[in-house]
Amino acid sequence: MRFLAPFLLLTLSATLHAVESPRQKLEAFLDGLNTLVADFDQQVIDTETDQVSRASGVLYVSRPGRFRWVYKGEYPRYIVADGRTIWLVESDLEQVSQRSQKAALRGTPAGLLAEKVALERDFDIQELGSRQGVSWIKLVPKDPESQFEQILIGFDGDELASLEMADRFGQVTRFHFHDVKKNVPLSESLFKFVPPPGYDILDQ
Repeated sequence: MRFLAPFLLLTLSATLHAVESPRQKLEAFLDGLNTLVADFDQQVIDTETDQVSRASGVLYVSRPGRFRWVYKGEYPRYIVADGRTIWLVESDLEQVSQRSQKAALRGTPAGLLAEKVALERDFDIQELGSRQGVSWIKLVPKDPESQFEQILIGFDGDELASLEMADRFGQVTRFHFHDVKKNVPLSESLFKFVPPPGYDILDQ
């Protein structure tokens, strides 16, 4: 019996060591990420008025530097990042807004997913533990000009489950992801954009 006790302790120690922390889950998820497809449900909460708006859609990511964020609904809109420019397309208004991608993405959730960034360079990192089976990590952008105060990322096992971001304008945006697929083939056409004829093009 005296030989069994040390064996059990070693086994328990190895098991505990094998459990990944929220930070390890995030690093492993990003390190192995080339493409991503996920359905999402979104809530935007105005903390001053308590108004809540909801939307849903599909996210496509192709690293490094490209994504397509598609919103479904009566007035569909989408965002395309082609590696140089971010395009916000509002079909109901026949309007396109464009912005330099390099300046726009640093310290943002979209940049975290699409770019191969050094976490320590761009964020202060805090592990928050688990709630209802979801492991959470908090990222605070180091860039003083970032529009976000903090970003929370939740993992259900090794799978990206939730993303919550609080901006400097009193809004909290929550995404819940489902049907997440990593490293599947994606068409190059998803990440190319040519403004349709007649659309107004605005610079941001």
